[in-house]
Amino acid sequence: MILMDIFSMILRLAELAFGAIVAGINGRYLHDVHHTSSWDQGRFIYTEVIAALAIFLSIVWLFPFAGSFTHWPIDIIISLCWFAAFGLLVNYLHGTCGSVFDWGNVSFRHGDQCGKWKAVIAFSFLSAICWLVSAIIGLLWVREKQTRAYRRRTWYRTRV
Repeated sequence: MILMDIFSMILRLAELAFGAIVAGINGRYLHDVHHTSSWDQGRFIYTEVIAALAIFLSIVWLFPFAGSFTHWPIDIIISLCWFAAFGLLVNYLHGTCGSVFDWGNVSFRHGDQCGKWKAVIAFSFLSAICWLVSAIIGLLWVREKQTRAYRRRTWYRTRV
């Protein structure tokens, strides 16, 4: 059980880090293009909102209390939101920066915009996977607790 707590904390830290990276790079882009139409930047605003929500929830659920494992439905929803953000960003690039999973030029440098978009795409995908694994761990923990709690006792058949 302690291994599940430690692994859950590691996943929450990864979710926090990945969300912060996506929020930072994407926020910088939104700051640079703040004079354009909001409708044109909708997918980036959505990604920024999901990153902020993921940062907030990963900080709140970082410490492994028994209640932190019961939030697995929200973990699934956040994971699906991250997969949607990943798909929106991949659709926006439409192969202009190379293959989607070719993360060789992932960069945070000032001039390399393709490297920045590859970083946002990569960390969006990794964050979606981490949230999904957190949901699976939470589901397994809840199922294990339910089977232990609802085990039928046969007190009248026991010998004393």
